[in-house]
Amino acid sequence: MIKHEIKAVLDRVPTWPEERQRQLAELALEIEAEMSGLAFEALGDELQAIDEGRAAEAATPEEVDAAYAAFRRQ
Repeated sequence: MIKHEIKAVLDRVPTWPEERQRQLAELALEIEAEMSGLAFEALGDELQAIDEGRAAEAATPEEVDAAYAAFRRQ
């Protein structure tokens, strides 16, 4: 995208649902950190989710298929 397209999208961001605004902010901060050479630092809730994921059993192929199907519906 060129600058005016980016600005146009960013001008519309305040009309988005709060959760989507938060996701965009997190993504932008991650990109900025990568460009500056800073390491990613997970937040408390992210660390908890990582710990829970590592402690859980692996998903079955059926569970994986169901998850992908749910993502496609969104």
